[in-house]
Formats: sequence, structure tokens, C-alpha cells
Amino acid sequence: MTLMAVPPAEADTAPLDAWCAFVHSLPDAAWIVDARTRRVVVANAAAERLLGRSAGALVGELADALIATPEDMAYWDEAALGTAGTLQSDTTLYAADGRTVHVARSVRPLQAQDGRAQHYTVVACDRSAWRLAEDEREQVVAELKATLESTADGILVTDLLGRIRAFNQRFAATWGIPADLLDAHRDDAVYDWMRRSVPDAAVYQRRLQAIQEATLLSASDRLTLHSGRVLERVTRPLWCRGQAMGRVYSFRDLSEQLAAQHRIEELSLTDPLTGLPNRRQMAESVAKASQRVRREGGGFALLVIDLDRFRHINDSLGHAVGDRVLIDVARRIKSCMRAEDLLARTGGDQFALLVDGAETAVAERSARRVLDAVAAPYNLDDQQFTLTCSIGGALCPGHGHSADDLVRHAEAAVLAVKDGGRANYRVLKSQRSGDRRADIVLDHAMRQALASNRFRLHYQPQVDLRSGRLVGAEALIRWCDPTLGEVPPARFIPVAEDSGFIVALGDWVLAQAVRQAADWHRRGLVMPIAVNVSALQFQQPQFVDRVAAVLATAGLPPHCLELELTESILVRDADEALQRLQALARIGVRLSIDDFGTGYSSLAYLKRFPIDKLKIDRSFVMGLPGAESDSAIVVAILQMASALGMKVIAEGVETESQRQFLLDNGCHEFQGFLYAPALDQQSFEARLRLSLAHGGGGRATVPQPERREPGRRVRVVNG
Repeated sequence: MTLMAVPPAEADTAPLDAWCAFVHSLPDAAWIVDARTRRVVVANAAAERLLGRSAGALVGELADALIATPEDMAYWDEAALGTAGTLQSDTTLYAADGRTVHVARSVRPLQAQDGRAQHYTVVACDRSAWRLAEDEREQVVAELKATLESTADGILVTDLLGRIRAFNQRFAATWGIPADLLDAHRDDAVYDWMRRSVPDAAVYQRRLQAIQEATLLSASDRLTLHSGRVLERVTRPLWCRGQAMGRVYSFRDLSEQLAAQHRIEELSLTDPLTGLPNRRQMAESVAKASQRVRREGGGFALLVIDLDRFRHINDSLGHAVGDRVLIDVARRIKSCMRAEDLLARTGGDQFALLVDGAETAVAERSARRVLDAVAAPYNLDDQQFTLTCSIGGALCPGHGHSADDLVRHAEAAVLAVKDGGRANYRVLKSQRSGDRRADIVLDHAMRQALASNRFRLHYQPQVDLRSGRLVGAEALIRWCDPTLGEVPPARFIPVAEDSGFIVALGDWVLAQAVRQAADWHRRGLVMPIAVNVSALQFQQPQFVDRVAAVLATAGLPPHCLELELTESILVRDADEALQRLQALARIGVRLSIDDFGTGYSSLAYLKRFPIDKLKIDRSFVMGLPGAESDSAIVVAILQMASALGMKVIAEGVETESQRQFLLDNGCHEFQGFLYAPALDQQSFEARLRLSLAHGGGGRATVPQPERREPGRRVRVVNG
């Protein structure tokens, strides 16, 4: 470093050499100025670099030429008079090479012996890099602010303690929050406003608290406001330098989108002329009713109503009048049908009537009422005429379970009516007389098989989706008869339900499954066991006592038993069902709803009942992840279960993509051929020991895909 000095105009009164050494030691640019001449007498090497001059060029330079601001010029005027104090501020200087340098400049007097300062130190810290970074930061902030304000979503940013750090105007508008609350930084008032905007403030607050406590959680929820608007809340952690520093919430108003979707869904399921359900909705309703029949027994009728010679109305009176006639026909049929029945328009002049819980006599009475209603005289635009219809009916399960089978049989009956002269009805008789004889034989064989101990249990593994750990087993009944051979559950379970033998069969399954689970438990293989319970078995007066006795006899802890119940149990005498479920819960037994979403359970009941787990039916899992309707239903079930604090298990998982979709959307467990089919006792124990030996770690997989058993797998008791 070069350090040069020149003698002042008059004899120095201060030890300038000492100050020269001080200036030499400073890392920042520094120089000493003689107040009387305003010229630099000492400069260090940092000053040379900052100003782009050599030390020789700096010494003797006027101080107010180096930093030529009005502030500096006024200061050196005061310094010449001996009245200047300390000057500290940010300013700008221009180096000899033309650079503009931002500096933090500090000028201080060096006190002389007589009290008057003859020399001043100037220290200039280069702030150019800091200023550049500050400008870039301000630009980034401006860009982020513009981005926040341009997005269609409401944005809220908080720190880890939930304090509001940033928001956009869309956030305030979405929630209707007054501007003064946000501008005044009244966080508590803002949160209270949001809490009071939702119907169930307690549930909202618990969910928000859970999100805030889970620092790394990313979540998506739907919120319904008092105003009826539906918001999608998406939240993700805010990261900075590899650490979570807070949380970002986005709120999107889905009200218009959902209304449009609902309208589209209505249009896709509704006849635009009459407002009745269309063919598609009728097919879906038939499928649901058929599922109920498979689970609970009973039946229903499908009546196809075909207007006679309706083409003559269109040809003679015009299509406009024809449309009015169709609307009137729909009104007439609705006026004579029962509240639980469903009417649909399935074609140009064809209607279909789903008669719930119907035998042949009930279906025929419904058909006669429709005939009379349609045949009443019409008077439109002073035109009087009579219209008749032909009706054909088919019965479920007698003529099949699918809509196609039932419509085919019903339309065949309609053709028979038209061939016979029209204006009449015909309900086909059940074609199951041969099946009923076979059912009698099968019922007797089942009773003999139970007495001869020919039934056996297989166990389908239930697997934790995240860890791959084997966490449970569902007990499934199997039957190999010496005469009939291997009889699938889909064949004998409905017969057992129809005859009432399902109660005895269900008791045997319960006792055997609990005994096996207790044996595993004593041997250190702790494995909860799930047992299906039919509606008829659940309704037995001593059912709760029977469960308690079986557990006590086997010595199995109650929490190791899970009873899988059908949705029909929840809606059939709900108060009595609630009492029994509460009694089972007091024992310590876990309760789950089987095939959730395929029945008619009320969410109001579900909220009241002590249910631990929901099981997603395989019919919804089968289409994952490609089928949009199945995906939407599964996501809705998972979100509802999360809100109610219930676990969810999916059955029928056969592909890796299905497993990944369920995992990504918060499902807890699964069972299905992806991991294993139902296994005999020894095979299941081998799987269980392998899982325990490996600590349950890793994803549940099988070395080779296991061949799917032919036919639909039907679980014990309720299929």
C-alpha cells in the first residue's frame, strides 16, 4: 500500500503521523483533509481503488471535488470555520474512470490541542454491491406483488406462528374481509372473521390448527361459507434456505364451477323436455337397486311404458302438441306412482318406472294405475283425444340384475301386449323355479356342511399403504362340498341370506376367526381380524352378547376384532342400530362400514355412529386412476373420512397405479391381488412372519402378479 502525506500550510498542532498510521490500518477507503485548505493530506490504498486514482493524485485534491454534493460542500465551509461536527449519510461519488459508486460516507473531526479541529477523517464504505442487491430485491418484491395481485386466487402468506406476512386483494374479496382489518395488521380479527364465515367454526378451527402444527404438511380442503360459496383451500409450506419458514394458502372460489358441473350433470342425467331422469340415470338407479337386492334380499320391478300410436299425435297435431302431450303423460304417471318409485323417460314415446321392493302383484297394481292415468281424456288447444299405453314388466332378481337384462325382458313383455291389442300390461313371471329347486338343495347341503365342519376360512391380508406393513386380515369363508365340489361364496351366500341360515353361518365365521386371531396373539403374531356381519345377523337380539362371549372364550383382546357392517344397517331402524353399535364400541370392538358408497346410508347417521373405518368398494377402485367419476367418488370418500376422523381401506386393489392413487389421496390401507388373494391359514402365517421379520418396511409387493380367481369375489356373510 502507498501512503503519502504533505505538510499542512501551518505547523500541525496534532500528531498527524499517528493518524496516518490509523488511516493506513482501515480496510475501507479513508483520507484526511486539512480543514484550512480543504485539501487531502493523507489517503490509503483503499481510497485509491475506490476513487480510481493513485495516492499521489489524491494528496492535495480538494475534498469537495472527491464527493461533490451540496451536503459535502456546505460541510467543508463549516469545517473551514471550525464549526463542523460529524457527517454520516449515504451518498454517491464518481470515480476517475467514470464509475458511479454508492457509499456510506462518514466525516469526523480530529480534535487538536487548542480544541479546534484542523484535520478531518473521511471514511467511505463502498455500498454499490449492497445497493445493487437492494434494487434487485425491490424489483423481485415488486414482481411478486404484481404476480400476487394478478392471480385469480386469494393468497395469504403466514409465518410459522400463523402471523400474516402478505396477502393480495383477491384474498380480501374472496372472504369479504374489510380492508381496515388487514391494513391495521389485526391478525386475530382477520382469523376470527374467517372462522365466523363458515357454518361449523369448531371443525374449521381444528383443521386449521392441525395444518399449522404440521409444519411440512401440504393439504387441500373444501370450505363452504355461510353465503353458500364453496372455496378450495390449498396450503403448502414456505421454504427458505432448506427450512420451512411459514405457510402459503391459496383460496379459489369454486362456486360457479361447481354450479356449472352440477348443471352439466343434471343435463346428462335428465330428459330436457319432461325434466324426468333419462335412460342413463335409470340404468344407474337399477344398478344401485340391484346391489341392494344382492346384499339385503327382496326385489323390485321395472315397468316399460310405451305409448300406443303416439306417431299419429305428431303427424296430425304437430310436434309442439306432441311435446305437450309427453309432458302431460309424465305428470299423470308421477301423480299415481309411490314416493319411493322412480320414473324416467327412456325414449321418444317410452317411459320406465322402477317399482321398489315389488313382487308381481305390486308391479301389476302399479301398471293398472298407470294405464288408467294415461287413458284419461286429453284436451289441448280445443282438441280432444284419447291416448293409451302398453306396459311390460320384469322382476329383479327373477329376470336378472342388470338394467339391460331387465329392459330386454320388459320390452319383450311390451311387444306381447301390443301383439295382443295394446292398452294393457303384462308382468313376466319369475323364471327362477328351477333355480329355487337348486337353492333348496344348496340350502340343505350348507346345513350339512356346517354340521360336518366342511367350511374353512381364508384370510386376505390388509396392508398399510405408507409402510407396506401387514396390519390386518379379512376372514373369508370357503366351501368345498364332496358332491358339489368347490362352491363359490357368490353362489351360496345369497341362498343363506334368503333362507336365514346366514345367522348360523355368520356365528361360525365369527367364532372361527376370533379363535384363530387369539391363537396368533398367544404366539406373538398380533394381527387384527375383520369379520363381515350381515344385516340379519346384526339384528339378532343377542348379537352384542354373542360377540362379547366369543371374545371372552377365545381370550382375544376386543380391539383385535373388527366387524364390517353393511350400510343398510345404518338406515334400518337407526336408533336401535345406534344402541347396538355403541354397545359394541363399549366392549372395545372396532367397527367399519363395508362397500361404502354403494348403498343408501345417511351421512347424518354416519356422523352419529361410532365407526372407526370405511371400506371403499372395489367397484370404485376398479376404474382408478383413469375413470374421472370413480376418482372423484374415491377422493370425496377420503376427504369425508378425514373430516370425520375415520380410517379408510380400499378393497380390490390390483395395480400399482391404483395403489399410488390411493396413497397420494390419503387412503390408509388396502387389500387386493396386488399384494395377495385370500390365503389359507399356513400361507397367511408365512406372509405375516415375513412381514414381521422385515419390520414391515418397504412397499407391499409380490414377486409375480398372482392370478386372479375367476368370478366376482364375494365376502363372507354379506357377500
